[in-house]
Amino acid sequence: MSLFEDSYRTISSAGEGVFSDRGSKFIASAYPFEDESQLKELIAALKLLHPKARHYCYGYRLTPDRSVFRINDDGEPSGTAGRPILNVLLSLDLTNILVVVVRYFGGTLLGVPGLINAYKNAAQIALESVPIIEKTINDVYEVRFPYLQMNDIMRIIKEENISLLQQEFDNDCLVRISIRKIQVNAIVGRLEKVEQTSLRYLKTI
Repeated sequence: MSLFEDSYRTISSAGEGVFSDRGSKFIASAYPFEDESQLKELIAALKLLHPKARHYCYGYRLTPDRSVFRINDDGEPSGTAGRPILNVLLSLDLTNILVVVVRYFGGTLLGVPGLINAYKNAAQIALESVPIIEKTINDVYEVRFPYLQMNDIMRIIKEENISLLQQEFDNDCLVRISIRKIQVNAIVGRLEKVEQTSLRYLKTI
């Protein structure tokens, strides 16, 4: 990710694609994917749905800077399943996405080129069925302030069109906000000028 880039491409909903070759059937499922802890559950659901399938191969990319990825050939020859799936995600510049391809073996060996082609095509067909969207990269901040400063804080949030994720109003107040990366310095600067206000960076989404 370049220094000035503050958006990324992903998918907005799950989709499926099917590719067949010489009796083998490759069923690809694409999912919006933001947390590796989702993986086991999604694979388990596919195994329940396709209990007689031979392989459950996948590739995923994570995080806005696209630095996290993982592939799994699940018993197919090395480099013939997970890597072709990942290459499709790379070619479309998609992140925060998982594609799992389930294979039903048709009795005929496809060879390395045949497998690479099949897993790639199944992934492409699945991705053709879902909307590709662009999301901004945002920083999440926690803002704490006295109740007397609430009007000042809420006015800034409204004027800057900041996304409000959580709010707790008492004698001591707390809000969690999501700020587009490119606007962080200006907005944090405004909030810090409000008396007795403290900000804490939480994460990037």
